[in-house]
Amino acid sequence: MSDPTGVPTVTAPRTAESIAAIVKAYDVRGLVGEQIDAAFVADVGRSFAALMRGEDARSVVVGHDMRASSPELAQAFADGVCDQGLDVVLIGLASTDQLYFASGRLDVPGAMFTASHNPAAYNGIKLCRPGAKPVGQQTGLATISDELLHGTPAFDGPRGTVSEQDVLDDYATYLHGLVDLSGSRPLTIAVDAGNGMGGHTVPAVLGSNPAFTLRSLYFELDGTFPNHEANPLDPANLVDLQAYVRETGADVGLAFDGDADRCFVVDERGEPISPSAVTGLVAERELAKHPGATIIHNLITSRAVPELVSERGGTPVRTRVGHSFIKQQMAETGAVFGGEHSAHYYFRDFWGADSGMLAAMHVLAALGETDVPASELLAGYERYVASGEINSTVADAAAATESVIAAFADQTASVDRLDGVTVELTDGSWFNLRASNTEPLLRLNAEAATTGRVDEIVDAVLGIVRS
Repeated sequence: MSDPTGVPTVTAPRTAESIAAIVKAYDVRGLVGEQIDAAFVADVGRSFAALMRGEDARSVVVGHDMRASSPELAQAFADGVCDQGLDVVLIGLASTDQLYFASGRLDVPGAMFTASHNPAAYNGIKLCRPGAKPVGQQTGLATISDELLHGTPAFDGPRGTVSEQDVLDDYATYLHGLVDLSGSRPLTIAVDAGNGMGGHTVPAVLGSNPAFTLRSLYFELDGTFPNHEANPLDPANLVDLQAYVRETGADVGLAFDGDADRCFVVDERGEPISPSAVTGLVAERELAKHPGATIIHNLITSRAVPELVSERGGTPVRTRVGHSFIKQQMAETGAVFGGEHSAHYYFRDFWGADSGMLAAMHVLAALGETDVPASELLAGYERYVASGEINSTVADAAAATESVIAAFADQTASVDRLDGVTVELTDGSWFNLRASNTEPLLRLNAEAATTGRVDEIVDAVLGIVRS
């Protein structure tokens, strides 16, 4: 069954449990037709508008990705916002960082319809306050959850209006004002958009530079993701780009996720560059512009990042994993830049929001200023060997974690519990165990000086966790 928009209708009644499964720590996300439909997102729009009206907002900017359900859901959300007396500015197809740009430039709250890297059956909403400030459980999503169950008080006033505005060119112009690519040497750039929104933004931002030859892979906007999932964090989804870089002789490869707010980098050999190395490179460039500035990194990022920041005269600040924590620290410390192991990169000059495109432009600028290949340029930022994130299904994450801590007691230099547990070992190696907020998973990340040592740590930890 579908509503008039064509989006399947959810027939099951709403419960606190069903809402909690959709309204997550940082966003709204679920299966279209099973968990999310037009009526649901219209109610989210009403609640969000009431919340923002209470903070003196007068309008909301709304963008959407290329998923089949996104335009209809965005329109339903807009109807809900208008019911609460706020106006809506529709920007149409957009990457998430393009929506953040619109929120920052217009200084209005925003809503982006996307399920990021999730499969085609999913959709969701990323919400922000004016200036692209985040909305999380403690800053609005809990209120929205309650009103989805009990209803939002009706607004006794005139209905809001809807207008349309294309901000793509303004977005591109703004980014070029932050990273100057005009002096680059000629570069051939292979880009895998994964049939996501990178196919919309990359031509607008990079396509006009005469020094760049773009080799495009999967630029057709297609929310069914016919070639591979738009999740470059999974190495399987980088395979096509790696082969394409070698095939085309590209100087560098870029891979974007579905909503193009994350960017992964592949060197001229087709070898992946870690997000920690990209964080180090961008941090160095930002510190050259802002000597002594603060740089944020999460606790899964390579220890090379705080080392490099300190060596360059900056102040590294360590934070929990997750964009709400990074953005909070960015605001509190005045940091110029923040990076995460998941390839989210945050910029003070971009309202503290994350932009995969800006990070890519920094990499291209650095590469374009040198005569060395990408592998040589970025090798200096890769000091250690990392395991990558390894997930284990466990019934009792807390008990498993404590067993691991006990097993490593004779090798432990320090233990902290900022986010899960991070154990630093006496030889300088370290590992982190974090329980998932939404699944019965325990996530392991480890780093050491050699591959052999990383393998030793991983085998020992998994031997306990999975026993």
